[in-house]
Amino acid sequence: MITEPRVLLTVGEPAGIGPDICLQLAFHALPSGVLLVGDLHCLRSRALTLGLSLRLEPWLEGNPWPALERGVLHVLDVPLAQPCRPGRLDMANAPAVLATLDKAMHLLRAGAADALVTAPVHKGIINDAGIPFTGHTEYLAAACGSPKVVMLLAGRGLRVALATTHLPLAQVAAAITQGGLEGTLRILHRALREDFALSEPRILVAGLNPHAGEGGHLGHEEQDIIAPVIAALQGESLRISGPWPADTLFTPRLLEDADAVLAMYHDQGLPVLKYHAFGEAVNITLGLPIVRTSVDHGTALDIAGTGRAEGGSLLRALDSAAEIVRNRRAAGC
Repeated sequence: MITEPRVLLTVGEPAGIGPDICLQLAFHALPSGVLLVGDLHCLRSRALTLGLSLRLEPWLEGNPWPALERGVLHVLDVPLAQPCRPGRLDMANAPAVLATLDKAMHLLRAGAADALVTAPVHKGIINDAGIPFTGHTEYLAAACGSPKVVMLLAGRGLRVALATTHLPLAQVAAAITQGGLEGTLRILHRALREDFALSEPRILVAGLNPHAGEGGHLGHEEQDIIAPVIAALQGESLRISGPWPADTLFTPRLLEDADAVLAMYHDQGLPVLKYHAFGEAVNITLGLPIVRTSVDHGTALDIAGTGRAEGGSLLRALDSAAEIVRNRRAAGC
């Protein structure tokens, strides 16, 4: 019997808006069963701060999956080391933030849940606590033993994937190799088919350099690395084109014939996506054996606990996670 997707939601940095937007879910019609993973006391305290009238129920591993009930959220309690105050980071709580991810991964591996949605964490405070951490994407890839993953952001009909993610700009060119780029495009192509149910996905690939290298006058990466990979995949009948100059790639004429864009680095593609759909976009990790989505924003410490946080991106992350679970089931994945 096919059941509705069971989605785990990690609360993220407790001093940020993660608790705020998670609590807002109690008042929305949700696309699937949702279980929060975080500190129960923190969530109850934040609900009081925000003046939210809802019920937070503890959930214990091994219990039946909680039923959807308006005004009620169920929480798998992962206690913080120190009480949390909105807007005030505490290094002592960094291990508990990562423990929520570890607990969620444990449940996913055990088959007790179908997908993971993550509220934002604060990478800086985790590193300040002496824990090397570059982001959810890399942490979950390591936890899953996935040798290669791809970051994709999607919103308002635009999908942008990244060939490289959280790298200093000075390191980007060296990180773009034929093998790495081919692997990224294969993961993206497969995800568009299986996760988004697109039978023949069309992908536009950006160049690295201005004007896509200007025929070699502004760089050779397009000629030596990017174009050969595109040609090889086109030889397998994949609908991939480029390299396109990034300054004109994101125009309606080109995008109307595309299902996704592959940008070469973080700030080449994501400023366009976020300008187009900020607050409504979803961050999706491709190449994992699990379904994982997230919000398109950070912890917003300055508005935590004020009631000004908006949960639109989180709602869409939940929608996307449930949709991907259903599409994978339909595809027999």
